[in-house]
Amino acid sequence: MAARGSAEWQGTIREGSGTFTAGDSLGGEYSFKSRFEDGPGANPEQLIAGAHASCFSMALSLVLEEAGTPVESVKTDAKVTIRMLEEGPTITRIELSTVGRVPGADQAAFEEAAGKAKAGCPVSKALAGVPEITLEATLEP
Repeated sequence: MAARGSAEWQGTIREGSGTFTAGDSLGGEYSFKSRFEDGPGANPEQLIAGAHASCFSMALSLVLEEAGTPVESVKTDAKVTIRMLEEGPTITRIELSTVGRVPGADQAAFEEAAGKAKAGCPVSKALAGVPEITLEATLEP
């Protein structure tokens, strides 16, 4: 199954605006201000953050289940940083922060599973060109 998304941009880069859809139920507006100046609206990096957080959470759940410690819950936040470099706007860093409730797991096992999930998550693999992807994994008691 192929995932679908689309976008349309109208106008100049600074004064124009765009709309996007992702799948059947996500959509919104974006602009130069929403992407580079914290203005209202969405931006592509938010979509990347949501995709990475959701993919990683599923991958971590799978790794833990395969280790015999199925999860009650895994919540992951992703922060995607874009910077203006010599070569232009570049995603320079992604920070993943995950918290899990996993009966029977200890912190060390949770961190090991999180590392495996980060390496195996399809979105992590797609983002391998990002210079820095960090991971903080915390197991709730």
